[in-house]
Amino acid sequence: MARLMNYLMVPIHTRIFSPPDYGIVGEMYAYVSLLIVLLTYGMETAFFRYYEKNNSDREKVYNTTLLSLIITSTIFILAAIFLAKPIANSIRYPNNSEYVIWFALIIAFDAICSIPFAKLRAINRPKVFAFVKIFNISIYVVLNLFFLLLCPYWVKNGILQGFTSVIYNPSIGVGYIFIANLVASGITLFLLWIIVPLSKLHFSKEIWKKMIKYALPLLIFGLAGIVNETIDRILLKYLSPSDIAMSQVGIYSACYKISIMMTIVIQAFKYAAEPFFFSQAKESNAKVLYADVMKYFVILCSLIFLIIMLYIDVVKYFIGEKYFEGLTIVPILLLANMFLGIFYNLSIWYKLTDKTHYGAYLSIFGAIITLALNFLLIPFIGYLGSAWATFACYLSMMIASYFIGQKHYHVNYNIKRIFLYISIPIALYYVSTFVPAVSQWLHFIINSMFLLSFIILVLLIEKPKLSNLINNS
Repeated sequence: MARLMNYLMVPIHTRIFSPPDYGIVGEMYAYVSLLIVLLTYGMETAFFRYYEKNNSDREKVYNTTLLSLIITSTIFILAAIFLAKPIANSIRYPNNSEYVIWFALIIAFDAICSIPFAKLRAINRPKVFAFVKIFNISIYVVLNLFFLLLCPYWVKNGILQGFTSVIYNPSIGVGYIFIANLVASGITLFLLWIIVPLSKLHFSKEIWKKMIKYALPLLIFGLAGIVNETIDRILLKYLSPSDIAMSQVGIYSACYKISIMMTIVIQAFKYAAEPFFFSQAKESNAKVLYADVMKYFVILCSLIFLIIMLYIDVVKYFIGEKYFEGLTIVPILLLANMFLGIFYNLSIWYKLTDKTHYGAYLSIFGAIITLALNFLLIPFIGYLGSAWATFACYLSMMIASYFIGQKHYHVNYNIKRIFLYISIPIALYYVSTFVPAVSQWLHFIINSMFLLSFIILVLLIEKPKLSNLINNS
């Protein structure tokens, strides 16, 4: 829900801001994604590991982990404040060094918050966890609405002029998105400090050494993964012609948000699937179950792909009209995210066999493809090159994980049927692009028939299996 609330800011942002301005948002949050991984340096996962392992010293583990992140985050903030001007110059924002300081604070606050959030999960307090998360995003949303819609309305109509002149400056522009985030992160840190405080200022050097040894390999894995997800926004700026670079980043970032509809489903699936896979591992039919889950997951993703692409004439209004030229990347990114979801599905093999280093190898392999193709393609085809790089990265990771996984933990996936369920929606969408747009309603009806035909086909093929499931239930 928190993700969805944040996601619903996109229609507002892309209607208020031009592509170059929205490009600043896309780029700065790409830096956030990279730096938050660096600043947490695998300690969140290490906390879970040692919190469960040390029943008698759990508070000591929590205090040590939290103090470690407070110390490193404080150093990070001080360094950012001291180096704000040269950093701003290096990332081509010479007149906005405040961005460096704001984001240093956001990243540091979020890094520190990761450990209290982890503790809430460890002590089974999901309601508190959910409340704080949703409260955080609610503050962000309310402040966005206040600064980007209400204040401009007041200024335009001469309402509360004295008040607005003190708190609102139109020249800040996209900076209000960052200010909203900073305030939300600061309040969240304050809340968590009250709810899950340090019991005492006790730092165990012995525990910390064990945790950091466990955490650092996870840092490499995390960095490789985040490079695959976000580095394209940064590279687009530096590899595109300077006169269109920020427009490229803005259009790409906005259109990427449409494909994230697939990502939200994948994220929800991940939350449920991993504990489910582990809980079923000892069952005699576990591998059959994994194969079935994969098949139905692909059906769901294919259905999402088809719905979005058949009704793209409606879906596209999720972003502002200034960004429509980038809609060609949406099917590429939807398929890329589907492949990533399949990769997550396949990843059960190295988790169940305790060969998680393969996960790191596969992420690094994907990062190399991402970097190489972005450097190769962006100078020639701009953000389209970034989209194809993402597609190639996740497709390659998926294929590599499948073939390596079959050697270590063989699961009899129905590859022919999975391929069928991916290829048919692609073919239906391709055919739909040739339907003449004589009438919007006619186009809508024909596309609805395409969608219905896919659903009927799946039901007919899966009818025996679905009948068995219903009877068994």
